[in-house]
Amino acid sequence: MKKTMYSILLFGFAILLTGCSGISVLDSWQGENLTSIKDKNILVIARTDNAQARRAFEDAMANDLRAGGLKAVESYLKFPDVDPNDKKSVENANKVIQELIEKEGFHGVLISVVKDYSEAVVTEESGGYYAGASYGGYGGYGYYPGYYGGFYGYYGNRMSYSTHGSYVPSSSTTRVSKTYILETLIYNLDQPEDKQLIGLITSKVVDPTSVTKTAKSYSKAVFKSLKK
Repeated sequence: MKKTMYSILLFGFAILLTGCSGISVLDSWQGENLTSIKDKNILVIARTDNAQARRAFEDAMANDLRAGGLKAVESYLKFPDVDPNDKKSVENANKVIQELIEKEGFHGVLISVVKDYSEAVVTEESGGYYAGASYGGYGGYGYYPGYYGGFYGYYGNRMSYSTHGSYVPSSSTTRVSKTYILETLIYNLDQPEDKQLIGLITSKVVDPTSVTKTAKSYSKAVFKSLKK
């Protein structure tokens, strides 16, 4: 049976984003020739000046590729002295990476880039209402009073009426929410210059807490989005 694009790039493992609701794919495109990269040596690049993030994202995506039987190598391992985010000389940087890629025999590239970053002040409100719960708890219902246990006991108790109960004081917390927009592009270098792009995924990452966990979840979200 012919493999689908999903099985080739997702490699048969289940993709679940449990606990990583801050990652969402905004847009995904794949060319009809996406499977043409499956037999090629693939260089995985994370374009960032953050060394920890570069390693985490390259490891995560290269590991997922290798898990599916594809040949992938992290750029920080192969070219540790090359800064993929060096903007001093774009022309020179392009020449250097091209020479290295050709010398090492890479015919596919997967590159991830942070395209945008924004911050927003978020205020979250809580409390400010009456609740039937009585702090301290009794009657076997945790924080809820014993009369909660039976309908008639609850219905006939004056504390079950509106405006009666334990008041939960209002409070608010303010925090800074961070949003990153990332792009991952997949290239087949054996194609003509204007036809090398075979996959493009744009994603949003909100309030990442761990770069390693975020990288792993991002990688899985990217490959999942290529399912047809």
